[in-house]
Amino acid sequence: MINRYRSRVSGPLMDRIDIHLDVPAVPYKDLSNDYSGEKSWLIRQRVTEARERQLRRFEGDKIFANGQMKTRHMKKHCTLTEDARTLLDAAMQKLGLSARAYSRILKVSRTIADLDRSDDIHNHHVAEAIQYRTLDRGQI
Repeated sequence: MINRYRSRVSGPLMDRIDIHLDVPAVPYKDLSNDYSGEKSWLIRQRVTEARERQLRRFEGDKIFANGQMKTRHMKKHCTLTEDARTLLDAAMQKLGLSARAYSRILKVSRTIADLDRSDDIHNHHVAEAIQYRTLDRGQI
């Protein structure tokens, strides 16, 4: 039933969504353990720093976030390492992704790199961004 519903959503519509992934139910035993994950104040601090980085990057461009980048901004601000470029090229070929999906992955990779306080986009940033394109891979 899920696959039938998903097949009714067009590829071009899905291409316009930056992140789509499957979120499975968490088993009770995992909910009840003592691990609490990263502290909220640390996450907030990292997000604030990433937003400030983006605001500085786009100062004077009339955009305020990576998701608003146009092609010219991506060429200027999305510097991929050679390994990251190789990974993204391979993903494009293997998964048959569209040009729009490529742009979305690049923008999300830039944001992940910002959260990592990195000027360049590395292969682990690209790999994480690709993982957020679950429906492109048809794995749900």
